[in-house]
Amino acid sequence: MSEQYVTLAEVRDLLTEEHEKRELLTSQKAAMEHARAVCPLSAEDSRKIVEEVRAINGITEYVAVKIADLLPKYPEDVRAILSKERLNAEPKTINQIVEVVSKYL
Repeated sequence: MSEQYVTLAEVRDLLTEEHEKRELLTSQKAAMEHARAVCPLSAEDSRKIVEEVRAINGITEYVAVKIADLLPKYPEDVRAILSKERLNAEPKTINQIVEVVSKYL
């Protein structure tokens, strides 16, 4: 068994599919409703963001998924995400991330 990070949009789609097959637990229903409420992107678009951000030097898959979930619009937002993960990024890198996200909003 392997582990993989998934975006909030992918979680939404997985839970929606599972809900069509069977009754979900209360916590699963709450997670599905939360994902529906806060995630404006399709699973495909969120995965594209992850792939494009991962291509930027020094960005891990975990951070890329976090960026796809939070969709930072401003450099300050990106800095906040990266600082929490103890990553220092050049302004060029931060601007690249903002540009990638803005393509999908």
